[in-house]
Amino acid sequence: MSEANTRGQGVTQRERILQAAYLRIAQDGMGKTTVEDVARDANVSRPTVYRHFPGGKDALFAEVVAWEAERFIDELTHAVAPHTHLADILEELIVVGAERINAHQVLQKVLQTEPERLLPLLVFQSDRLITAVRRFVESAGVHQDEAADYIARMVLSVMGAPGAWDLADRSQVAQLVRTQLLARVTDVT
Repeated sequence: MSEANTRGQGVTQRERILQAAYLRIAQDGMGKTTVEDVARDANVSRPTVYRHFPGGKDALFAEVVAWEAERFIDELTHAVAPHTHLADILEELIVVGAERINAHQVLQKVLQTEPERLLPLLVFQSDRLITAVRRFVESAGVHQDEAADYIARMVLSVMGAPGAWDLADRSQVAQLVRTQLLARVTDVT
C-alpha cells in the first residue's frame, strides 16, 4: 500500500480525486474529510466528484481503500515474483506485507483513530486480498481449494495481527511458515 505522494504524474481526473481523498484522509481522518475538501484539493467541482463517485463520500472512501488494496497486491506480486517454492513465497508475503502495513501512515492513523469506519471497508476488500494470496499459493503448486484458502487467510491474518511473532525477523517468519502454516496443510498438499 503505497503512499499517494509517490504516484506518478499524468493521472486521470478520477485518480486525482482518489489521490486528493487519500491525502485528505491522511491529514484529517475519514470523519472530518468532506467531498468539498476533496473536490477543492483535486481542483475539480463537487459535481465532478459525484459524477465519478455517485455514492458520494462513502463510495469515494470505498474506492480509495480498493485503490490502495490494488497497490498492496501489486507490491506483493512484485516481491514474490522471484520465488517458486511455497515456503519462500509465504515468507516473502508475510515479511513484505507486514512491512507495508506497519509503514502505511494513513492506514495506521485511521486504524488508531477511526477503526470503526475503516474496518468494514477492509472486510469488503478481504476477498480481493484472499484471491491474490491464493494465486501466489497456487503458483507454488498448491491447488487444493481448502489448503490454498487456509494458507491465504492465515497469511493475511498474521500480517495484520502477528501475535508474539516478530515479522521483521526472517528466521522467526521461516519458523512460523513451517511450523504453523505449512505443517497444518502438509497432509493436503
